[in-house]
Formats: sequence, structure tokens, C-alpha cells
Amino acid sequence: MIVIPAIDILDGVGVRLYQGKYEQKDVVASSVEEMALYFANMQAPYLHMVDLNGAKSGTRENAKIIVECAKKIDIPIEVGGGIRTMEDIAFYLEQGIARVILGTSALKDRMFLEQALNRYADRIVVGIDCKDGYVQAQGWLESSDVYYLDFAKEMEKLNVKTIIVTDISKDGTLAGPNYEMLKRLQETVKIDIIASGGIKNIEHIKRLNSMRLYGAITGKAIYAKTLDLNEAWKICKEG
Repeated sequence: MIVIPAIDILDGVGVRLYQGKYEQKDVVASSVEEMALYFANMQAPYLHMVDLNGAKSGTRENAKIIVECAKKIDIPIEVGGGIRTMEDIAFYLEQGIARVILGTSALKDRMFLEQALNRYADRIVVGIDCKDGYVQAQGWLESSDVYYLDFAKEMEKLNVKTIIVTDISKDGTLAGPNYEMLKRLQETVKIDIIASGGIKNIEHIKRLNSMRLYGAITGKAIYAKTLDLNEAWKICKEG
């Protein structure tokens, strides 16, 4: 399992939200670029970056910062938030981003998703952000009636290779991942699963690693210093 550090960007700075609530934010990196360089120097396997403004508005609001980071670091970056068109995808991939994450657009525009997959294949990752088991959109501000397992099965049929799964109620809480949700996903689809939300410490990493997931994203645990990334990577490498 790979453990991926996260930088969520809101109004140009790195923040952590609590359960996806924009009004409950903590600034964790006044310089996104410096934080990206820090993770690059640690040789993280990937860097997860989210444009939170873009996730809400549907436009690339923090793209300049993200692209500057891509130019200056030598580890792959995955980007989500505000990616709604083929032009958005092409912009990021042509600027050195390794893969893009489609959330709202994957849920609402199946034709667009199919077009993106046909053109870019495994450089497209789908984010499944859930609240009470149902997929959310627009920066987690809009609910749907689509159940996460049904959506995951649809993604598998479309040949999506990787999904990032977040239980919003766990995100930013340090209360532990939703293992049951992840287990049910594993039993339902054969897609590579990246777990996101709730990770606090090395015990959480060990349990996720024992589940043989493809990856896990962690943000707040790093900034709160409750998780040592080097120890997490060592555990996963040995496991």
C-alpha cells in the first residue's frame, strides 16, 4: 500500500477542513509550494492536491499554485477539484500533473467521464465522496441519491482503474477510517482503492495495509504530528 500526503488548497493556502465544512478550517501551510517541496524531499510516492475553491465553483481557481509545484518537485502529483471539462484535464496533464481526479463531473456527466477515460485511461482517477453511504458533489455541498457501491460498480464497468473513497463524516476528525465501507467495496469491485478520511496514527495505517488496499491518503495526521510518514512508508514496504 502506498501512503500519500495531502495538501488541500483554499484561497491560496494549505488548509484542513473538518468533515468537509469550509467554515471549519485550519491553515496548515501558508506556503503550499514549501509544503510540496517538503513532501518531495521525503520522496513521497505521490502528492495529493485538491483545489477546494475549484471543487465548489467548478473552475480551476488554484491551478497556478498547483502547476508551480509540479514544475519544482520530482514526485508525481494527483489533482482534484474544479475539473469539469476536457480542457481542464488537458491543462493539468500537459503541465506535468500525473493524474487528475474527477468527482462531481464523474457523477453528473457520464459521457464526459467516458470521453476522458477513452483519451487518458489510467491517468483518470474517480473520487467517491460519501455521506451516509451516498455520493456527494460540488465540494461535498450537494447530495445525490447514488449509493456508493452502485457507483463503484458503474465505474468498474467503465474500466476506471483507481478510485479514491472518502467517508466525509471521518474526514479531518482523526477518528479512524471507515473500515466497513472499505471492506464492502473490496467485496464488490476489483478496482484499486485509495482510502481517505480519518487516519490518525500508525495503527490505522497498519490496519489499512493489512486489508491490501492500493493506497491511503493522509493530511491532518501529518500536520497534527500524530503520524510519522517515514514510519508509515516503512510499515507498508515491509508488509
